Amino acid sequence: MLDADFFRRWMTATAASVDREAERLTALDSPIGDADHGSNLQRGFTAVAATLEKEAPDTPGAVLTLAGRQLISTVGGASGPLYGTLLRRTGKALGDAGEVSEGQLAEALRAGVEAVMTLGGAAPGDKTMIDTLVPAVDALGTGFAAARTAAEQGALATTPLQARKGRASYLGERSIGHQDPGATSAALLIAALAEASGE
Repeated sequence: MLDADFFRRWMTATAASVDREAERLTALDSPIGDADHGSNLQRGFTAVAATLEKEAPDTPGAVLTLAGRQLISTVGGASGPLYGTLLRRTGKALGDAGEVSEGQLAEALRAGVEAVMTLGGAAPGDKTMIDTLVPAVDALGTGFAAARTAAEQGALATTPLQARKGRASYLGERSIGHQDPGATSAALLIAALAEASGE
């Protein structure tokens, strides 16, 4: 069973990973976006880690809801609302339980991903974070390591796609050949989940 500590570890591991990869995320964002994806997420997840150190929510749902609120209030552009919605909706779906199973987390995360799809209007194949999150959630039933692999493959698979949503969609065919930064940061989030689980 997964408790609030596990979810705090997940968010802290994500913050550390985003911190390490911020320059790469911004480099990916340069040709097809605003060249700020890495710095925006770095600011947001640094704030999440700091907030979770000060406040210690005692349920998995409360940890994710707080993290989501923090991202919405500190991250500019589209990524704040999208990641914030993902975590808040997942947290809400987990409810007030003190511990949750891997299966419950998978179901809650699916609800979070669906909320992001509704908010951003994106579907798989549109070259967005959805291309990472949908296969990751599908694989989560097999384990955290399987979810990480599926997420990494999903992010890589955005390279040959033409963007149909977000800033990159304005480039049309010129978006082809670039790995999507949002799909890449979403893979970091899932990899951090596997890291928190020890898989």
